[in-house]
Amino acid sequence: MTEETKLVRFDWAMKNILRDKANFDILEGFLSAVLREDISVIELLESESNQSDFDKKFNRVDILVKDSQERQIVIEIQNFRESDYLERILWGASKLTVDTLELGEDYRNIKKVISISILYFDFSFRVKGKNDYVYYGSIDLKGMQTAKPFAFKRKIAPKKFKTFHAKDIFPEFYLIEVEHFQDVIKTDMDEWIYMLKHSAIRADFKSKNIDKASEKLTLLKMKPEKRRAYEKYVMEVVVERNVLETARNEGLQEGSEAKALEIAKKMHSQGMDIETIVTLTGLSPDRVKKSLP
Repeated sequence: MTEETKLVRFDWAMKNILRDKANFDILEGFLSAVLREDISVIELLESESNQSDFDKKFNRVDILVKDSQERQIVIEIQNFRESDYLERILWGASKLTVDTLELGEDYRNIKKVISISILYFDFSFRVKGKNDYVYYGSIDLKGMQTAKPFAFKRKIAPKKFKTFHAKDIFPEFYLIEVEHFQDVIKTDMDEWIYMLKHSAIRADFKSKNIDKASEKLTLLKMKPEKRRAYEKYVMEVVVERNVLETARNEGLQEGSEAKALEIAKKMHSQGMDIETIVTLTGLSPDRVKKSLP
């Protein structure tokens, strides 16, 4: 059996460790493996989608970076099911695109956006023996008669032109369904997905900077106070996921108001706000408030 180094969860690392410039090498390794090109992270950016705090409403944490090509890359970890997840990441990428441009600025200054979603829930349908675990999509225009890709030339300097395709401008999306990964290592990206799934790195892993992740995210090297904070975070994730799963599987599916009220009380006891409880149970705000102690 190959020796493993046990690490902290990647979402906790994004919230507490990877925002330090000294640890950009871990982000660079992960992004290089996913995008299959050598990535240099220049800085972290801030936006409404780039929350430094764990989003308890949907078990979500994300980080937004700018690379050496001026692209904006958002990495998001989603721990709980959202049926409208595709619509939300489309909205997020669209908003990031708009936010890169000042009012009245030339449209050609819009920055490319890449959205990478790490999903810890079953989103796509599983088909026996035919499951994938990484999905990719972008807009690329092709001729309806010739199927040739659309391309155009743009002047970027005196007497200098560059060829562009639609993919060079429109957002790209990656969905990584961690639980669908079968632990078969074939590529650099597989090594990182293994790490995401197991919070561990095997001794035989060789992809770019994965040794840095092994060195900096090792659970046993954490100071006691950090270790306690991390353990509390993991418990919060587990408890909230269980509460939300119960709400979805019992309260919503059975359609019983009594059961939904019982779930609402459990949610409230875990610190969830009224708005979230209403959204997940289908109860009215007044009904929820009256049921609470």
